Amino acid sequence: MIKIISFTICPFVQRVTALLAAKKVPYEIDFISLKDKPRWFLDLSPTGQVPVLVTESGEALFESDAIVEYIEEITTPLEQDITPEQRAKDRAWSYQASKHYLVQCTSMRSGDEDTLLERTAKLGKAFEKAEKVLTKGPYFKGEQLSNVDIAWLPLLHRAAIIEQKSGYDFLAGYPKVKAWQAAVLATGLAEKSVPADFVERFSDLYLAEETQLGKKMRGIDNSASCERSKASCCA
Repeated sequence: MIKIISFTICPFVQRVTALLAAKKVPYEIDFISLKDKPRWFLDLSPTGQVPVLVTESGEALFESDAIVEYIEEITTPLEQDITPEQRAKDRAWSYQASKHYLVQCTSMRSGDEDTLLERTAKLGKAFEKAEKVLTKGPYFKGEQLSNVDIAWLPLLHRAAIIEQKSGYDFLAGYPKVKAWQAAVLATGLAEKSVPADFVERFSDLYLAEETQLGKKMRGIDNSASCERSKASCCA
């Protein structure tokens, strides 16, 4: 059985585990602390980042894009008969999601209202692009769940938690993306791709008292604060 080495709330890991869940591929998972990375992990990961996938033969693979490609090669694809051109477009749209994972992480750790709005606008560029190409859905490409949906799932999942907990909506103004978010979350893959204590761990970091979102959740108006906080998702 393959093994995933993970940090509890890493979006890059969730992309991989969501794909495995969608394909019903069994796997084991080990969680590490990024503040105290064990030597055995550093020996496996040249970058010192998660995710790492250890194959059944014991080979360690790193970088989420490479891991996704490996999973695609050893399993049945979510979609059949995809042309090379369409596969390239799917990779491009998947990249539009993954390159904004850390943008979302930084946005959620904003320490004041101005910083939150500035970073939300930067993150919104990704959602704006998706809004322009989404059609009737329910998924990105229509009726069939695809790798593109899986790549965007971490962004959509985290936006939903933030809205539910704090009332702040990263997807405000993007009605097609909101409908897509609802469809993707309705698959249950978000819950299947994270540990049972994910929301708690996620909230501890991104809805902490020092974050603007945490202040919103607690009903504290602190728009004059100039404190800024940054955190890495996976490194």
